Amino acid sequence: MSIRIFSPNQQAFGQFDEGRIVEQKPIGFPGEGSAVERVGTLFYWAWFKVKDTGHLPLHPHRGFEIISYLLQGEVHHYDTRGNDERLSEGGIQIMQTGSGVQHSERYEAGTSGFQIWFEPFMGEANYATPSYAHYEHHELPVVTNNGTIVKTIIGEGSPVHLVADAKMWDVTISSGQKFEYEIPEGYSIAGLVVEGRSIWHFENGATPVDSEVFAVCEANTPSSLKIEASTDKDTRVILIKVPSILPYPSYKEVKIRAKVKK
Repeated sequence: MSIRIFSPNQQAFGQFDEGRIVEQKPIGFPGEGSAVERVGTLFYWAWFKVKDTGHLPLHPHRGFEIISYLLQGEVHHYDTRGNDERLSEGGIQIMQTGSGVQHSERYEAGTSGFQIWFEPFMGEANYATPSYAHYEHHELPVVTNNGTIVKTIIGEGSPVHLVADAKMWDVTISSGQKFEYEIPEGYSIAGLVVEGRSIWHFENGATPVDSEVFAVCEANTPSSLKIEASTDKDTRVILIKVPSILPYPSYKEVKIRAKVKK
């Protein structure tokens, strides 16, 4: 078992549209400088914040399953398969990019949220038909228990279905309360605190994890993670559960094998 903590300075940063859109990246693309390159099927994680109305022009993707989850604001999505949709606060959009698709996004001022990439087996995903779906906040299950609000973004009860092995939750813990989760053997929890301060109890230790800090808890045996909110403020954290190790050849290996066959 292990817990790894990464401050904002250990994460990558980026910007688009002349700085109108800025990104903090707990997991950046290879070569961008983030301390974490990937966790199992979790390939990329960016927290975007939009200062003024911003625009990402049409650009291509292939193979990866890409989600956008909004903390606040609104995004207008368009893609070359004819999808023309608006996503609002608390909603999620899913692009399973398959054999290839291009999309553009327009962000309202004040919008913030996450773009996250999951990696399925590219030997199959690269040849699948691309698809798009989105769901608003009220379509995702929310459970309140002992001062904790758990919204399931990907997982049991959610309408979101990915090929890659992944689960995702938006958790708000009342001040002084705890959230507990049992991590199965061979899996990791990657978490990003978006509001408040917390103590993570894992591997017989207690580790402070504050706002904008990224944490990865890896379970070699079934393990319990307890997240305790500070006594002065509620804590909001985004949690993603994935296999600790990618269970099939990576996108790089699939490309190499394709070249060798030629």
